[in-house]
Amino acid sequence: MLQQALRPLAERMRPMRLDDYIGQQHIIKPGKPLYEAVASGRLHSMIFWGPPGTGKTTLARIISVHSDAHFISISAVLAGVKDIRDAVAEAKKIRESENRRTILFVDEVHRFNKSQQDAFLPHVEDGMVYFIGATTENPSFALNNALLSRARVYVLNALQAVDLAAVLEKALTDQERGLGEQAVEMTDDIKRQFVDAADGDARRLLNLLEIAAELASAHGSGKIDEIVTGEVLSGGGVRRFDKQGEEFYNQISALHKSVRGSSPDASLYWLCRMIDGGCDLAYLARRIVRIASEDIGNADPRALPVAISAWEAQERLGSPEGELALAHAVVYLACAPKSNAVYMAYNAAMRDARNSGSLGVPVHLRNAPTALMKSLDYGKEYRYAHDEPDAYAAGENYLPDEMIGTRYYEPVNRGLEIKIAEKLKHLRNLDKMAVSGRNQSASRG
Repeated sequence: MLQQALRPLAERMRPMRLDDYIGQQHIIKPGKPLYEAVASGRLHSMIFWGPPGTGKTTLARIISVHSDAHFISISAVLAGVKDIRDAVAEAKKIRESENRRTILFVDEVHRFNKSQQDAFLPHVEDGMVYFIGATTENPSFALNNALLSRARVYVLNALQAVDLAAVLEKALTDQERGLGEQAVEMTDDIKRQFVDAADGDARRLLNLLEIAAELASAHGSGKIDEIVTGEVLSGGGVRRFDKQGEEFYNQISALHKSVRGSSPDASLYWLCRMIDGGCDLAYLARRIVRIASEDIGNADPRALPVAISAWEAQERLGSPEGELALAHAVVYLACAPKSNAVYMAYNAAMRDARNSGSLGVPVHLRNAPTALMKSLDYGKEYRYAHDEPDAYAAGENYLPDEMIGTRYYEPVNRGLEIKIAEKLKHLRNLDKMAVSGRNQSASRG
């Protein structure tokens, strides 16, 4: 019993039976393929992908118990190819001596490089081991296609509040593995505070609970009151963010799409989620400037200066004062009229610039600083726009001769681009009239 008490609460409370497993009902409940496979002992290689504390390791251990398989666990943080070879040798020995299957569980499998991941392939292929990998990173990016093709991916979600509440109650009442013998007391409101602080992570919840119970005991009481709770949860918890990881890109995508979708409330929420998660404010400022050009553009040209001003304010003020400037910009951008016309025009022009070769600059647009260039008629027929009516040289061409008539920028019918579209239409009509007049003159000549 003493040895059991020395183990961390999160480890003691790890369920060993399928029926005791809490959460992930989308994959672990009667009728679901994984549940039925585990319950019947039918093994296959698999990848568990999800945030920390969602039960990936626990589920792997439960599978080994239900299938009566030998369980070998290694961590990609510490292990190398030699550890993989040793695990395979152990699996071979178990098969020969006990005629048992082996589950090789690899935690943080995304930490293995390509050659290390490839080392599993022949042993998974010949059935020497059943591979179960756990990762917090998107397998599409973190794992080799060859390994992915031999394993089924199961997505584990952050635990819901009701799941965490069940984990908490079990830890408080379990006499053998939990805190039941200590008669720990908590009000419903304090329980909710612990569940909120866990942020979907059962391991974090149990670690916080264990610290609180020890602190309450040190105060000579079995009650986790507001004072103890305040001391334990004073850090406010660390939200799931994982800089440069899957959650990082999910949240920046949500922020960008909320601004594009003209939702100031959702835009503010995702901005605050990223700030709360510790995102680099300079990165957020750069992304906000990008959004101003990509999704608002000339529909509201003030959006870009607002975004740049917010970036400058954030750099000068730092945190937390500068964060308000970013919020200011995000709300403005979300409420502004939207246009991706410049973004689309830029992409189309860049494609032509890359794919059309080195087309020559029309002679009339070339600079002529020397006598030789002038003798070659550089700039000879150039029309200075300021000398033309309304400062517009109607019918003039500014593109390479091979691209005459090409259009990239098509303003949308929103914001200032309504006026821009009207002006461009007027100028294009002047071009048509000028070209028509030249053609008529040429035909008369």
